[in-house]
Amino acid sequence: MATVKFTEEHEWISMEGDVGTVGVSDYAQGQLGDVVFVEVPEVGANFNKGEEAAVVESVKAASEVYAPVDGEIVEANKALEDDPATVNTDAEGGGWFYKIKVANLSDLDGLMDEAAYKAFVAELD
Repeated sequence: MATVKFTEEHEWISMEGDVGTVGVSDYAQGQLGDVVFVEVPEVGANFNKGEEAAVVESVKAASEVYAPVDGEIVEANKALEDDPATVNTDAEGGGWFYKIKVANLSDLDGLMDEAAYKAFVAELD
């Protein structure tokens, strides 16, 4: 089973080997409201942890999706460009943004597991 970690900026990363699938949490999509536009990164692009890697816009706001780790984009979910509402209906599944080949697996150590993330989100409400 894949290991899923979360950031304080509400991204999730699901690891399989050294490749992580990245999206925004269900909490984040709920805060955004109806998603109307998604911009995913180009395959081959490199990002450092914390850099803006994608953009999501809703009827309420535009938000950046940050890279939770250093790495190279190996796949982008272009389907979101045609159907951005997938982020609302399946944020932690089919609404993923991109897959990143993780440069340094120790980057994951600073991220929250699901229980810690749920506790973090509970403090926000």
